[in-house]
Amino acid sequence: MRTNAPKFALWLIAVIIGALGILSALVPIAGVSVYAFWLVTIGFVILAVSTTLKGL
Repeated sequence: MRTNAPKFALWLIAVIIGALGILSALVPIAGVSVYAFWLVTIGFVILAVSTTLKGL
C-alpha cells in the first residue's frame, strides 16, 4: 500500500483536534474534557484516512 502526504489544511485540522484532546485531558475544559479520548481518536483517524486516500 502506498501512502500519500495529506493536504496541509486537513493535517492542520487533525493536529488541532488531537491537541485539543490532549490538552483537555490535562486541563479541565468545560464541555470538552469529557470527550478528550474521542478527540484524540478522531484526530488520528483523520490523519490515517488522509494518508491512505489519494487527493485528501
